[in-house]
Amino acid sequence: MEHKIQQKETEGKGMFYIEIDGDIVAELTYTLKNNNVMTLDHTETEPEMTGKGLASSLVKHSVDFARKNKLKVDPLCRYAAKEFERHEEYQEVKAAETE
Repeated sequence: MEHKIQQKETEGKGMFYIEIDGDIVAELTYTLKNNNVMTLDHTETEPEMTGKGLASSLVKHSVDFARKNKLKVDPLCRYAAKEFERHEEYQEVKAAETE
């Protein structure tokens, strides 16, 4: 089942999230820096929704968002960092260590 990913952003901080029946069941928070780097800070999924691929789809969505907006991604969150290791195609948007 495909879930709609929504976005909120205020003053350089934002989140991608999935809602079911008005409740946020998965979220990925990020910070946008002036150097066009989007830092993925935190990924969280409600326990009853774990294992359904929601967090993975949020990381993929953030990568697609970065590509579309010509941003680089710093996967600070441990889960996001693991997803970047698993998906070679994400490397093109990964920020260099010095950015």
